[in-house]
Amino acid sequence: MHGGAWRSGLRDDLGPRFRAWRPGPFARLARAGFAVVCPDYRLSGEARFPAPLDDLHAALAWLRTRAGELGTDPGRTVVWGESAGGHLAALLALTADAPLRGCVVWYAPSDLTAASPHTPEAALLGAPAAEAPERARAASPVARAGRGAPPFLILHGDADTVVPLSQGEALTAALTSAGTPVAFRAVAGADHLWIGAAEPDVEQCFASSLDFARSLTG
Repeated sequence: MHGGAWRSGLRDDLGPRFRAWRPGPFARLARAGFAVVCPDYRLSGEARFPAPLDDLHAALAWLRTRAGELGTDPGRTVVWGESAGGHLAALLALTADAPLRGCVVWYAPSDLTAASPHTPEAALLGAPAAEAPERARAASPVARAGRGAPPFLILHGDADTVVPLSQGEALTAALTSAGTPVAFRAVAGADHLWIGAAEPDVEQCFASSLDFARSLTG
């Protein structure tokens, strides 16, 4: 699931640190044996939460229905998202009707209950959190953590100036408290989108995410 603060973004773009990769990140996933699905979802300029999450539920249902035609195994699905897409991936993993194998979250918001006016979070909710507290809680992965969730891998830059590291730490704590297996890594010197991280560290973020998905689906 692509990022873009829930208001922009392209489904085939994993961020600026990956645009020069040859082969690209999705080709690398395919070469590793994965079928790669990059769904669109409604953005905040079109519809408020839970519209984007509803769209992702619909995408999962479509994949299950078409599994025979596509030659895929929907029972071995791992969801993966970055930034706003990571937020939605986490929510999808925590609310899916059928079990998922795992969830990879990169530098994503996890608690929207303090969303202030004129922020991307408020645009997603359709109002500041104080005016829509129930919706803000429903949109917060930290509030949806519970038993039965699949394993999570959470990667977050320790120099993120857009989504603070504390958001990743909070989701890790909520999942751990609920008994969900979760691995967390703070990426040294990385701002949002892995800006500022050394190239080997960016490579390692991708490689560890791929290894995590492979370990759950092999």
